[in-house]
Amino acid sequence: MKTVYSDDHNLHDGLLDPRGDNWGPSAECPARANNVETAIRENQFGEIIGPDVFDDQRILRIHSLDYLQFLESVWNEWLASGEKGANARPDTFVGAGMRHAETECVVGRLGRYSFDATSPFVAGSWQAIRTSANVALTGAEIIKGGARLAFSACRPPGHHATVSYCGGYCYLNNNSLAAQSFLDDGASRVAILDVDYHHGNGTQSIFYNRNDVLTISLHADPKVEYPFFLGYADEPGEGDGAGFNVNYPLPFGTAWDSYSVALSDALDQVRRFSPDVLVVALGLDTFAGDPTTFFEITTDDFTRMGAAIASLKLPTLVVLEGGYSVDWIGQNTVNFLGGLEDG
Repeated sequence: MKTVYSDDHNLHDGLLDPRGDNWGPSAECPARANNVETAIRENQFGEIIGPDVFDDQRILRIHSLDYLQFLESVWNEWLASGEKGANARPDTFVGAGMRHAETECVVGRLGRYSFDATSPFVAGSWQAIRTSANVALTGAEIIKGGARLAFSACRPPGHHATVSYCGGYCYLNNNSLAAQSFLDDGASRVAILDVDYHHGNGTQSIFYNRNDVLTISLHADPKVEYPFFLGYADEPGEGDGAGFNVNYPLPFGTAWDSYSVALSDALDQVRRFSPDVLVVALGLDTFAGDPTTFFEITTDDFTRMGAAIASLKLPTLVVLEGGYSVDWIGQNTVNFLGGLEDG
């Protein structure tokens, strides 16, 4: 299995998250992808290649032009404005009774294109964001070329990003870009299976009215976990997309015995849809040792998870999403990919 990876993600560094009354280093840090790449290399798992470069038309198949222009320009706008701080982030958001005005203030623009404050920008963010999308799209090209499996080691992740909003550490929706790329180049149907601990609200919203992409997500119940406002079981899709979105909200403490039941049902949904290709949004934050989450999936369980998904016998692109136990994310990723390849 080929892995697509780029060191450009290291440019997206120095991110800060709120820690009570203070700010601390973000859990979404370069060590995540670096440790994944190291584990793949040390385990001699397969060839590691750099991404190809794709033009903006691939991105605009999913994201709006004004949003893409914002992502590219916001850091320079922040510097030019005289705002202080190593992280550019919003403090005001578009809420009920407000309009999506074309404000010229960079803080206002940050709030216009963000749905939370967890996705700041630093000097190298745009290069990392754009390269991460290229990593996903290159993985799709490997599958189109006839490979059964490929892994796109994307950072920053993408599944929370909507058509025109960043949030949840995500800026461009990498797995959605890959899915659309498959459709644009001949696939009739694509399934996206999201196994990240958090619901992929961006992916759901992008395809919610469409029937050519089946979106399925297994995640912590949004009644008690981020992103709170999407990811419930009663969200089946709308219009042409009715019946083509499936959510499995799961309780805190979920371990393999109950997770595997939900996964089995999700795989049956994929079989009935009969897609030409599968995209797996791989979050490793279901891990029992993840410092930010509350599931109990073990390192050995990731092998079982990969093997279960392999039973679909579909061409499969795996796209890296979350996972914040930096000491274990590499081994957990290799275990999942090994189960997928051997299964």
